[in-house]
Amino acid sequence: MSSLLEITWTDPVTGRHGYVVIDTLVRGLASGGLRLREGCTLAEVRGLAQGMTRKEALVYDPADRYLPLGGGKGGIDIDPADPQAVDVLRRFLTAVLPVVREQWNTGEDFGLRQETIDKVAADLGLASTVEAVFATLDDAPAARQRLASAFACLVDGISLGDLVGGYGVAQAGLVAAERHALEPSATTAVVQGFGSIGGAAARYLARAGVRVVAVADRAGLVRDDAGLDVEALLAARDDLGVIDRAALPAGARVDDAEWLDVPCDLLVPAAMSYVIAESDAARVRARIVVEGANMPTLPEAEAALAARGIPVVPDFLANVMTNAWWWWIVFGDIEPTAGSSFAKIDVVMRRLVTTVADDADATGRTLRASALELADSNAQAVLARAGVR
Repeated sequence: MSSLLEITWTDPVTGRHGYVVIDTLVRGLASGGLRLREGCTLAEVRGLAQGMTRKEALVYDPADRYLPLGGGKGGIDIDPADPQAVDVLRRFLTAVLPVVREQWNTGEDFGLRQETIDKVAADLGLASTVEAVFATLDDAPAARQRLASAFACLVDGISLGDLVGGYGVAQAGLVAAERHALEPSATTAVVQGFGSIGGAAARYLARAGVRVVAVADRAGLVRDDAGLDVEALLAARDDLGVIDRAALPAGARVDDAEWLDVPCDLLVPAAMSYVIAESDAARVRARIVVEGANMPTLPEAEAALAARGIPVVPDFLANVMTNAWWWWIVFGDIEPTAGSSFAKIDVVMRRLVTTVADDADATGRTLRASALELADSNAQAVLARAGVR
């Protein structure tokens, strides 16, 4: 199915390209983040927008006030560390501002922090990057306050908004491991990417008792087969998720191995897209892959992993909670607290993984195929509730 809207923008100063894709609209609205990545393409953003349509539908619960939106996504072809990145971001948002005001509700994604996009949006006269949703709410002032309170909530010095996505990934991994009769204390994990998703996933896997034996960031691999001190690594990372090698905790070492080659039970790619290609599948030495990033595993690689009996918990299931959490807060389904947020994520992620895995076991399909069917079924229910025939 083709997208409803695709925008390709060229920066008049640097020649860099930016993209917006609206895959679907529900009640005239779409949801999905904006990423900054060197090499980002329209095809990538299109795939991400399709994934957002699935994420929105997947978490639908008729008992919630939150009625899922359509799916959209944005991307700019620039390294987030480029000194010109924020200026390019500002010019891009200026150019696509009508879409942001009316349809596309966006936020942080790979390479872009929420505080950065919020500041640029404020400079452009936007109170937030989800104004299109606020315009539809009867209690918009209260919803704004709930969202502000949620982002102001700190958990061990980290904003709750930077934790919920990775917390959800960790819960997806724990439920998947449980189905494979793996107790947390007997489970090992490798996490690729140590930003908000990867860092939080590592934190909450470790807190559940999982031994995180390796973490990969832009600078390489940090490893300790006895189990890394994840909290010490979090304290030593910079804003781009790179760990200070001079501040490694006892036992941790820089390793020349590639993250794909490290034996583990849970492999969590939690940074870039397209990092597991067909040629990489034979190298994977994990029992389960849990996709913390968007589109990290290419279809041919996933088929090769399935042939080896290695299930892949798909991205639009494993990393759905950042998006869902925003809307649960905005619509008032949960309180803007860590306790309320984590409790909701626990219940919903267990339900989703269990439902999808039960169907996959019964039908012989992959987890992705079963999750796609659930998302499609929910999407029809959402449209019916929204009055769309």
